Amino acid sequence: MKSETLIFGIRAILEAIHSGKTVDKLFIQKGLQGDLAKELMQIVRKQNITFTYVPIEKLNRLTRNNHQGVVANISPIDFHNLEDLVMNVVESGQTPLFLVLDQLSDVRNFGAIIRTAECTGVHGIIIQKKGGAPVNADTIKTSAGAVFKIPICKVDHIKDAIFYLQGSGIQTVAATEKAETTIYDVDLTMPTAIIMGSEGKGIASSVLKLVDHKAKLPMYGEIGSLNVSVACGVIVYETVRQRL
Repeated sequence: MKSETLIFGIRAILEAIHSGKTVDKLFIQKGLQGDLAKELMQIVRKQNITFTYVPIEKLNRLTRNNHQGVVANISPIDFHNLEDLVMNVVESGQTPLFLVLDQLSDVRNFGAIIRTAECTGVHGIIIQKKGGAPVNADTIKTSAGAVFKIPICKVDHIKDAIFYLQGSGIQTVAATEKAETTIYDVDLTMPTAIIMGSEGKGIASSVLKLVDHKAKLPMYGEIGSLNVSVACGVIVYETVRQRL
């Protein structure tokens, strides 16, 4: 955990949450008691913040300061509201292009995708609040700073984001080897959101049921899949090619 995004102490973390900061990771000492601790837990559960109970030795390794039984990792960026971002892009007259990352877990893959997205004119990246890779120092480094240049939205559920995108006239295209057609058969000149899955499980089956198109990349070697950031780059650049 990097010092530039690390905060500790119950009051400091409460203030960060109240001020709208995004808590990526929250570590709470097992058996922590007291009124402030109860207040913190009420807010954490109300806002659906991911937390982990850990022994005090874990907290002592994270910081030598007086942590009061709580240490948090705060996101270094401000996240955008999905509805506002989509509306702004549509009203600008541009053809929308979004990336939806379903439970992507590796921060370096995340950073690489952010870098590619910024280079190709993607209007925004949509991730889920729980279960995905955080925006941390490794993400920033791998993205070559692109994380500060492209809007990123956090949503409660990927499925809700897909419904909203579709309702806004944006087709949803899932990248999956389970598809019958290739990405080259999909019209990407239309307003589009490309959905990429996690490194191990791919896109959730419940999400695949909702999308407008499923598409795959042709594979000719013995290995059955590409790294997700590489696959994403190929697909986004196919979008660029079609829109030239």
